[in-house]
Amino acid sequence: MTTVYVSIGSNINREHHITESLNALNSRFAPLHISNFYDCEPVGFEGDNFLNLVVGFECNLPVAELAKALHQIELENGRKRETKAYASRTLDIDILLYGNQVGIVDGVELPRGEITEYAFVLRPLVDVAAHQHHPTLDISFQHLWNNFDQRSQKTELIPVKISFI
Repeated sequence: MTTVYVSIGSNINREHHITESLNALNSRFAPLHISNFYDCEPVGFEGDNFLNLVVGFECNLPVAELAKALHQIELENGRKRETKAYASRTLDIDILLYGNQVGIVDGVELPRGEITEYAFVLRPLVDVAAHQHHPTLDISFQHLWNNFDQRSQKTELIPVKISFI
């Protein structure tokens, strides 16, 4: 089994779609290690704020099969693949880390570059993997967060009461 971390975000009916994604992940990969929830301003476009979190779990699927399963969860939640990279969406689930794999694996960038670029990815990752090291930078995610320009992107910790099966 490999430890996997995925980022989840939604800015359309966000509590509903986040709950549905957690139900789907839990039914397949329990137990889940779930970060806090963050209200985050969109980056790169104007739109409603996102609800973002990171989830860790153990997985024995190859990267390609995991990516396919995550895309299916997105589709089941009304995700439409648009040509615009920055747009509102019902659900976005991205593989951040797949063990310590590095490089393009089955078309998936590992580790995902967004870890060091966006507060909405790094901050919740710290909640569930603070002392783990970035596979290529060999420094902890906590250290990365401590040195991140935290004022550059709004991420507000919010109490969310989401119950899932």
